[in-house]
Amino acid sequence: MAEQVFYEDVEEGLSIPDLIKNPSKRQLVKWAAASGDFNELHYDKDLATSLGFPDVILHGRLKAAFLGQLITDWIGDRGNLRKLSCSYRRNDLPGQELTCRGRVTRKYVQNAEHIVECEIWTENPQGEQTTPGTAIVVLPSRG
Repeated sequence: MAEQVFYEDVEEGLSIPDLIKNPSKRQLVKWAAASGDFNELHYDKDLATSLGFPDVILHGRLKAAFLGQLITDWIGDRGNLRKLSCSYRRNDLPGQELTCRGRVTRKYVQNAEHIVECEIWTENPQGEQTTPGTAIVVLPSRG
């Protein structure tokens, strides 16, 4: 985990440090067991290819978890992830690098809380956003 980020350290447009993931088929099996999502598209290559996919595909909620890790790694122990949402727009494949990225879009103080809104997304090796989303965090203040 990175050093603690404070509200005063953040400006609109600031890029969140990238998180690189290399999901494997083994990780998909583990995620299925932990999440209860046993949809065959995530482990049966024959089914996936019969439906027009090049291989099995990553679970959407696994990609959402990666985005959650992107944010919680960045905000540090004293930060609080208030809300995370994302949309599954494209499929990602195991064995391909997945880059989680984000940037600060807004910051403000409300009810004595130091709130930061972020745009977040996953990006495939072709540079396409596959899972865009947003996050709202509360950061500690130096004051």
